[in-house]
Order: sequence, then structure tokens, then C-alpha cells
Amino acid sequence: MTLWILLAVMSLVAVGFAVWPLYRHQRTLSPLMGATVILVVALSSGLYYRQGSPDLPSGSAGAAAPGMDDAINALAERLAANPDNPEGWQMLGRSYMSIGNYTGAVEAFEKAIELESAQNPQALVSLGEALLASTGSEIDGRVASLFENALALDPNNPQALFYGGIGAFNRGDTALAADRWERLLTLNPPAEIQGILQQRIAEWRGEAPPVIPDPELASSEPAVTTAGAVAEDSAGALGESAVVRARVSLSAEAVAALPAEATVFLIARDPAVPVPPIAAARRRLSELPAYVELGDRESMVPGRELSNFAEFELIARVSLSGQPGAQPGDWYGSIIVTPAGSNDVELQIQQQVQ
Repeated sequence: MTLWILLAVMSLVAVGFAVWPLYRHQRTLSPLMGATVILVVALSSGLYYRQGSPDLPSGSAGAAAPGMDDAINALAERLAANPDNPEGWQMLGRSYMSIGNYTGAVEAFEKAIELESAQNPQALVSLGEALLASTGSEIDGRVASLFENALALDPNNPQALFYGGIGAFNRGDTALAADRWERLLTLNPPAEIQGILQQRIAEWRGEAPPVIPDPELASSEPAVTTAGAVAEDSAGALGESAVVRARVSLSAEAVAALPAEATVFLIARDPAVPVPPIAAARRRLSELPAYVELGDRESMVPGRELSNFAEFELIARVSLSGQPGAQPGDWYGSIIVTPAGSNDVELQIQQQVQ
């Protein structure tokens, strides 16, 4: 198995843990959820970066890790002097993706594709991912064509099969979506994602979904105490599996500006390596103020459990779009949590994303 397939499979594990909880609530597959693939590939490639302030949209360029900017700039300069290097342009594109410079990534992947006459399936997939991240578009038009062309060149490209399945589903072609994800299953992805793929395939085929052996993958949302019971539960003990309990509330300004049906995401992340998130939960604005617990069962990636972190950032973000990525007009609040010191915290949503 080539390196890119290994990275793709690693990405799909994260996609499974990130997309399934959101899909379970929204009952729709958003291609933007696939941005997790990009971020995890960057991590697995050793391209760590520090994200900027939480008031920036998720995935926006932040401060790069020490030396990262210099390395990327040096690579860009070498390619400017010697541009006939498709592998170099792909490397530059992946580097730009890792720091959230999606416009630069699109340009780099475009150059790689031009040099190879659009015959490199992985370059086509990478450009499709970069366009999804940079424009927030659906998997249609040119983006869909990139994944379709990648599949025509390499019918077993895992990322193309994954995105191509979502694209087919969005077009209403559930049979083709199921066919593609069944092919993806034949590539032996990790066990953690096989159950997720099987459930979606069964749903698309109109069949009874299989039982996922690991109950944690199908666990319900963590317990939440709604506004009417906040006072009664304020002195209660933290849930057995919870690492942090946050009383999430809104400022008066936020209450006045936001619709009651808006979606709230509670996200725990490592400030040093903010993507992928460590753990996440989802609520409705109408439930707030409320206590929300996060623990290892809400962790996004196997082996990266919330309980392993001595400190993490906790963000509550009201998403007007219904997507976990921040957009202008969203409201948020954040706090640094040190569980050993205090794992019962107050978190107020009081700032607006500009």
C-alpha cells in the first residue's frame, strides 16, 4: 500500500468519527465535513501549525509552527525558479493546506495538474479538497468533476471514493454512492470506520443497518441539563465518563442577536495542535443555559482521548450555518481548562466572529 493510501485511510478514520455524530443529527452529509481529511493528513505528515484566535473561521491560517513559514517560503522560491516539478507543487500545496492557506494550495495543485496534463489522480483529489476548504462549496460542478476524473484514472483511490460517494448521495444517486463506499470497504479501511461505512451503505440500499460492535460509536449524546434544571444540578458530581463539565450560557447581546434554532458546537482542542479537535458535542441554542459534559466517548480520533490532556481549550460556538466551521456572524466563547485544577467550568458565549 502506497504512502498516500495510508494517509488517506488515516484521514478516513477521523472522518468517520467527525462526520457520523453530525450526520446522525443533521440527517445529511455535508462535504465540508470532509475537510477533516485535509487536516489529519497534514498532521500525519508532520506539518503541525498553531491556529490563530478562535474568532477566526476554522481552518483559517494561523501562526505556523516555528520554522514552518521559512520552509514553505523556501520551497515556493525554489519552485518559482524551477517550476517544472509537479511533485514539488503538490508538496507546496499540501504545505499550504497544513497552515490553512487554501488559496495558495489551490494555485499549487492547479500548477501540478497542468504539468501532468490532469493525469495524476491524487493531484486531482487534492485540488478538490483544497477547493472545498477554500470556497465552502458543495461537491458539484468542477469539484465533483475532479473527483470523478480521479476515479476514472484510479477507481481505487480511497479519497476519491469517499468524496465521490458523498457527491453521488448529494445528487440523489444513492445506488452509486453505495457502490463507491462498498468499493472503499474492499480496501480494508481500519475497523473503526468500517461500521460507519456499512451503516451508510445499508441506509442507501434501503436495508437494515448492521450492528456496530463497539457501542461507543453509536452512543447517545452526553447528558445535558436544560435551563430549568441548572440550579438543581449545579452541585452535582461530574459524570463517570466525563472529563469536563461546562455550564454554557450566552451574553444578553448574543441572546438578542441569535435565533433559538441555531446550532451550538462545544469543541475541545489542543491549543498547540488544534486540528483535528480532541472532542466535540452538539446542542441547540434553545437548550442554553445548560451543563454539557465532554469525555473520552466524545473523542474524535482513536488514541487521542480527552482524558490524556493535562490542559485544553474549550470553545462554545453558535453556528448560524449549522456547520462546525466558524463563519462571520457566529458567536463564541472560549476558556482554557486544566482538569486537575477544575473540571467544572463556566463558559459564556459573548464574542462575535468578524
